[in-house]
Amino acid sequence: MKNKQCFHCGLEIKPKDIIVFNDKEFCCKGCETVYQIFSLNNLTSYYDIERSPGSKPLSDEKKYDFLDNAKIVEGLLEFNENGTQIVSLSVPHIHCSSCIWILENLRKLNPEIITSQVNFHEKKVRIHYNANNIDLKTVVLLLAAIGYEPYISLDDYDNKKIPNDRSLVYKLGVAFFCFGNIMLLSFPEYFEYKEFWLDQYKGFFRWLILSLSLPSFIYSASGYYIAAWNNLRAKILSIEIPIALGIIVMFVRSLVDIMLDRGPGFFDSMTGLIFFMLLGKTFQLKTYKFLNFERDFKSYFPIAVTRIQYDGREESIPVYEVIKGNRILIRNQEIIPTDGILISQNAAIDYSFVTGEAVPVSKNSGDKVFAGGKLFGPVIEMEVLKPVSQSYLTQLWSNEAFQEKEISGYGNITDKVSRYFTPILLLMAFCGFGYWIFFDADTAFNVFTAVLIVACPCALALTAPFTLGNILRILGSTKCYLKNTLVIEQMAKVDTLVFDKTGTITTNSKSAVNYEGAQLSSQQQQLVKNLLRTSNHPLSRMLYFHLPECGNLDLTHFEELAGKGLAGIVGGHQIRIGSSSFAGNSDQNAALHTTVNISIDDVFYGRFIIHNQYRRGLAELFKRLQKKYTIKILSGDNEGERQILESQLPKGVELIFNQNPEDKLAFISSLQREGRNVMMIGDGLNDAGALRQSNVGIAISENVNIFSPACDAIVDAGEFEKLDRFMAMSKKAVRIIKLSFGLSLLYNLVGLAFAVTGNLLPIVAAIIMPLSTVTIISFVTLMGNFYAYRLKITTVSQKGDVRHILSETPTLILDQKITA
Repeated sequence: MKNKQCFHCGLEIKPKDIIVFNDKEFCCKGCETVYQIFSLNNLTSYYDIERSPGSKPLSDEKKYDFLDNAKIVEGLLEFNENGTQIVSLSVPHIHCSSCIWILENLRKLNPEIITSQVNFHEKKVRIHYNANNIDLKTVVLLLAAIGYEPYISLDDYDNKKIPNDRSLVYKLGVAFFCFGNIMLLSFPEYFEYKEFWLDQYKGFFRWLILSLSLPSFIYSASGYYIAAWNNLRAKILSIEIPIALGIIVMFVRSLVDIMLDRGPGFFDSMTGLIFFMLLGKTFQLKTYKFLNFERDFKSYFPIAVTRIQYDGREESIPVYEVIKGNRILIRNQEIIPTDGILISQNAAIDYSFVTGEAVPVSKNSGDKVFAGGKLFGPVIEMEVLKPVSQSYLTQLWSNEAFQEKEISGYGNITDKVSRYFTPILLLMAFCGFGYWIFFDADTAFNVFTAVLIVACPCALALTAPFTLGNILRILGSTKCYLKNTLVIEQMAKVDTLVFDKTGTITTNSKSAVNYEGAQLSSQQQQLVKNLLRTSNHPLSRMLYFHLPECGNLDLTHFEELAGKGLAGIVGGHQIRIGSSSFAGNSDQNAALHTTVNISIDDVFYGRFIIHNQYRRGLAELFKRLQKKYTIKILSGDNEGERQILESQLPKGVELIFNQNPEDKLAFISSLQREGRNVMMIGDGLNDAGALRQSNVGIAISENVNIFSPACDAIVDAGEFEKLDRFMAMSKKAVRIIKLSFGLSLLYNLVGLAFAVTGNLLPIVAAIIMPLSTVTIISFVTLMGNFYAYRLKITTVSQKGDVRHILSETPTLILDQKITA
C-alpha cells in the first residue's frame, strides 16, 4: 500500500502516524499547527499556488536564545530608529512562489510586522517591524513556526557573511567525472574493434558504464527533475520539463539496450548532456554575479560628500572614499550616506527613504544616525561608523515606494515566448518520434531526445536582462548611474528633453560673482557665509566658496523655501538670502544676470550678481540633441538672461523663466498630457517633483550629495557633454536586444530543422544548447562594449585600452578560477 503525503510539507506518512485535521492529513503536530495558523489568518491560498510547499517547523525554540542579547541583535539589524527595526534574514527553504507569497504576507500573521520583501535569488527576506511591541527573536520564531527557519550564525554579527551555495559546483564535478570515465570506457564500442578479451568483457564494461552513469543521472540532474515536477504541479510548462523528459528517455532507452544486449546505449550522450547543460548554467550564474558585482561595488554613485579635515578645512570627496572615523558634513535635504554618530547638538532626520514614514526624528549629540535618512534643517557634523555600503544605497534607491509601476516590455516578450515555447517543443518531439518510429527506432529516439534538448528559450530569456545589465554596468563606469534596467528602456522612448538652468546647464565652479550695494563688513560676510553653509543649492554653494574663509557661528534657526531663498538666525542676527521680494529689495527690475539678494536684520544690503558660466560643450551638445529631440529650458530666474542664453544656444530651444518647483512639475505634466515622453534634467534638489513626474529624471551632480529617490539617474557634471551619447546608448541597447532575439530564434529554427530530420545526435544537441547561451551572452556583451567605444562613452583613460574594452567581460566570466 502506497504511503500518503503530508498536506503541508509533502513528506510520506506511515498509516499509524497520520494526523487528520479539517479532512487534511499531516505527518506531525508541527505541520498541523502551521496549517491551523494559516487557516485562522485566511492564508490557505498558500496551498493553492504549490502543492505541499512547506517544510517541517522548528521544534527547539531555545535555539534562538542568543537573540535575547541586545548587542548581538544590534549587529544584525540594518536599521533601528524610533521604534522601527529592519533586518534581512537568510531563509534557505525559499524555493517556490508559495514561499514568496507567505513570506510577503507576514503582516497578516503578526500585525506588528509592517512589510516583508523577498529576494528570491539570494533567498533572503527583509522584514520591517514595530520594535515597540515585538523583538527580533519573536520575528525569527514566527518564521521558524511556519517552516521557514532563518539561517543566523554569529558570523553575521561581525561581517554579515552568508555561506555560498556550492551545490552546482559539486553537481558539475560529479557530471564531469562520470562523463569523462564513460567516454574512456566507451572507446572500443565506438570503433567496433574485434578482440577476444574486449568481446569477453564487453558485458562487464557496459554494466560498469551504467553504474558510472547513475551519480550523474540521479544527483547531477536532480535540479531539472525537481524544477520540472514543481512546475507540473503548478500547471506551468517550463523549459525544465522537456530537458528532464529527454534525460529520462535516454536513460531508460540505454538501460533497455543493455538489459536486452542490443548495444551500449546512450550513457555517454546522457552524461555529456548533463555536464554541458550544467556548464552552461554555471556560466549564466557567473555572468549574472559579475554584472551585479560591477554594478554594486565598482560603479559607485557619482556623488560627493563633504569631509572635515583635522585642521577644520572642508573638502568634497567621492562617496566611496569615506572610511570609519571620518568626520563628514551633511547639509539641508542631503541623504545621510552611511551610519554614524551625531556630533552636532541636534538634528531632525526624515527616514521616509528607509521606512516610508515621513515623520522627522529628533536626534541629539552622541546619538546614532542611520544611512538613508534625509536631514531637515541646519547643517550637521557626524562621525562615520563604517564605510558607505553601495549595495545598501542601491537597495534604498530601488525601494518599492519610489518605483514607477511599469513592467519591462522586453520582459513581457520573453514571458510570452517562453509560455508557448515548451508545448510547441513537446508537440514537435512527439510528432518527430511518431514519424521516425515506423522507419528506424534508433533514429526515432535520437530525434525525440535531440528536439527536446537542442531547442531552448534560455538564450531568448537571457537576451534582455544581460543586454540591459551590461549597459547599466558600462554607463555606471562612466559616472552615469541608473536606478535599474527599466530606465534604459524608458530613455530609448524619450522624445522631449527639459533642462533646468541653474546648476544643470550652468557650472558653479567657473561663474564670475560681483557684488553691488552697501559694503558688507567681514562680520556680516561671516553671517552670510554661515547661513549659506547649510544649503546645497547651486547658487548657495557658488556664493559660499566665493566669500572669504571664516569661523563657524551658531545657527539657531534655519529654513529653505523652494523658489525663494534661505532664512535663518546666525549669531543672533536675522539673515535672508534669495530673490528680490524675499530679501526685501524694492528694485525688482529684471537684471541681465542671475542675482542673489542679501538682507540682515530686515535691512536690505545689496545683491550678488552672478555671471553664469555655461558648461563646456553646451552649444554643441544641444545642436546634436536638437536633431532627435524637442528641447526646453526651465529657469526660476527672471527674463534678464534670455538674451545671453539665446546667443549661447541653437535656435528652436524654448526658454521659460520665472518657474518655481510647482510650475516645473505642472509643465512636465502638460507635456505628458500631449503624449510626450519627457526626460527632465535637473540639479536633484529643487526639482524633485518634476524629476519624479517625468518619464525619466536625471540629476546632475557637481561636488554635492544629491542622492535622491526622486531621480532615475545620477550623472556626474563632468560627463554632462556626453548626454547625447548616453541617450544614443539606450537606443543601441534596444537594437542589441532585437538583434539577439533574432539570433536566438534563428538558432532554434536551424537546430530544430536538423533535429527533426534525424541529422543531429543528442550529444551534439547537448553541446550546442549551452553554447547558444554562451554565444548570446558574448554577443550582447561584445556589442554593448563595441557601441560604448564607438560612441566614445568609454575612453582609454577609463578602461586602459581598446582591447581591454572589447574583451573585459568575456575574459572575467569565462576564467572560472579568477571569478570563483
